[in-house]
Amino acid sequence: MRLVALKNAVVAAATDIRCNHTFAMAAGLSFYFLLSLFPLLILIAGVLAYIPIPGLFDEILNTMSRFIPPSGMDTVRTILASILTPPATGWISFGLVATVWTASTGCAALIEGLNVAYDVPETRAYWRIRLIALGLAVAVGGCIILGLAVSLLGPRFGAHLEAHRHAGPLFAAVWPTIHWSVVIASIVIAVGVLYYLAPNVKQRFLCAFPGAVIAIATWIGSSYVLGIYMREFADYHKTYGAIAGVVALMLWFYVSATAVLIGAEVNAELLKAAGKMLPTKETPKPRNLNEEVRAA
Repeated sequence: MRLVALKNAVVAAATDIRCNHTFAMAAGLSFYFLLSLFPLLILIAGVLAYIPIPGLFDEILNTMSRFIPPSGMDTVRTILASILTPPATGWISFGLVATVWTASTGCAALIEGLNVAYDVPETRAYWRIRLIALGLAVAVGGCIILGLAVSLLGPRFGAHLEAHRHAGPLFAAVWPTIHWSVVIASIVIAVGVLYYLAPNVKQRFLCAFPGAVIAIATWIGSSYVLGIYMREFADYHKTYGAIAGVVALMLWFYVSATAVLIGAEVNAELLKAAGKMLPTKETPKPRNLNEEVRAA
């Protein structure tokens, strides 16, 4: 029965994606994502300068290269190499301020996009939206950084326990599964928190996760296909020249934003099927027509 409901929600979401101009909203969100990327990487590089693990930042970039198209990663490496020479420790304050500001602005735009996906009006005050956006930037960023850290340090941690703590062969066999489960769970939780807090909708926390799983699956699959397309077929350098890497990054962010909005559309349809309507978190104040007539 639940699978039937999920199937119906996906079909209904496909119609809503066209009506809600989801792809146009994803294009706008990709701009904010691009603005947030380099301050975030500068901040991470500055923090990692204090961690005595050689080559850790390069490992982070190598992990990112599994998802970001090659042309985009070349641009990321080039810009970071010019910014972070000499050492990156002096960039921590700039990276922190710039990351928080641009990420919160991007989250504010994402809140608007999710409200459209959920078909609800925005009734919250502007200052409250900005606070929610700031909290989302910190919470979602923390989950993503946790997943990234576990993905990088996990294999080393498992090898350390096996070598120095006398962990048995069973642990060595099970640890990779535990390791990647934590990584995937961190990313799914990040998207689930986004779906739970961002839209102006009253819902249970667990109701946010079906769409989160669909969003992550869509994101991984589309990123993989996009990477193959850019490596094997597309030659953006001939078309866009010096800005080919930026265009590749924008395209990847566009695909990522589309995946997030698609997951939100599925969640919205599941809520509609269960409750027939989506109650807002704050009820708009009733209009006083007499006062409006007097004011006019």
